[in-house]
Amino acid sequence: MARATHYTPVISRSVVAVLFHEAQRHRIPMTKLLDRLLKDSLAGTPGWRTASQDWPELTAHQKQDRHKADC
Repeated sequence: MARATHYTPVISRSVVAVLFHEAQRHRIPMTKLLDRLLKDSLAGTPGWRTASQDWPELTAHQKQDRHKADC
């Protein structure tokens, strides 16, 4: 069996159930909902700034959020 090349966190089943129901309610895939929630929660944190050095698209996400807030 192939080994994962990156860390894969385990999410509790109860949280997965919440994600499932919220994703259904919004009619979007759970992965999209989770990605949106995490980006919104973590944007601007020290970890976000550090990761932005290797992932330039993170900086673009923050600029999009600022633009939305200004509108």
